[in-house]
Amino acid sequence: MLARTVENVYWLARYLERAENTARLISVNTQLLLDLPSGFAPGWLPLVNITGSRAAFDSRYTRAEEHDVVHFLIADRENPGSIVSSLDMARENARTLRDVLPAEAWEELNRFFMQLSEELPAGLNRRTRFDFLKRSILMSQTLTGMLEGTMSRNDAHTFMMLGRNLERADMTSRIIDVRSAQLLIAAEAPEHHPFDTIQWMSVLRSLSGYEMYRLGRRARVSRADVLEFVLRDEQFPRACLFCLRQIELGLHALPRSGAVRHALLTACRFLAGTALEGLGQPEVHELIDKVQLHIRAVHDSIASTYFPQQSRPATEMTVERAQGVLRSLPLFR
Repeated sequence: MLARTVENVYWLARYLERAENTARLISVNTQLLLDLPSGFAPGWLPLVNITGSRAAFDSRYTRAEEHDVVHFLIADRENPGSIVSSLDMARENARTLRDVLPAEAWEELNRFFMQLSEELPAGLNRRTRFDFLKRSILMSQTLTGMLEGTMSRNDAHTFMMLGRNLERADMTSRIIDVRSAQLLIAAEAPEHHPFDTIQWMSVLRSLSGYEMYRLGRRARVSRADVLEFVLRDEQFPRACLFCLRQIELGLHALPRSGAVRHALLTACRFLAGTALEGLGQPEVHELIDKVQLHIRAVHDSIASTYFPQQSRPATEMTVERAQGVLRSLPLFR
């Protein structure tokens, strides 16, 4: 299969997953606004920081109020990480892959994009936003299930799986960062401790993982247990380590995977070997930065090994060389 084809399949999966998880990211914050009392509510600008789009936001918006941030993340077509832009780019990739994808998948994606574009005002309205985000997540899951249920297990499917799981690991780490990136003012203050459980429950629910957490952990919701679950549970499909293990399985079907395997093994060892008990807010934030750098290294290895020359990064960014970087930016193409 042509390198350009597998690259388009890879990014199709990433954009679909990005649209779904951006909806989840906004949903976390929206839900916290409903669950927390006045004076403890999170702000909205940290969501822009978490997606790595602060420079783009500042260049076009003068305020960081709820309406501006939500519009930027949902409906701004100039923001390559917005839901509408992600779906538009997914549709463009799918359009070039119509001889590789089932016809029903292309038709569903096209219908999904047109429907979401018409419903954008509902996503910007606080009263209807939750239902809009829920529908967006459900439509993304429907399309993902359709592709999984109809595609032959060939190279196209393998690269789709690589893209989906890498994006999922990255966005899961960013959703965790909604809690750890100082969304709550003075989050470690004693008067905020009664609301700590509510915040971590919101993280689990944003990943549709609350019931699976209760089933697997059989423990009260706490920072250390939630971090353990969403970062390295080997059965929950949105846990970072689970996603990386799925990528490892996919690499068995691909030649010349040595560099990717090395980056992947390094990422898995870091996740498996990091102590999570007793981490404070700054340490959690630093941990997520490092996780994202490892994920970026895996992506760079995939791109430099399998994608066309013009798609490869100028220099592969290993985690060791990136220790001074505060945050890994989104992998927008």
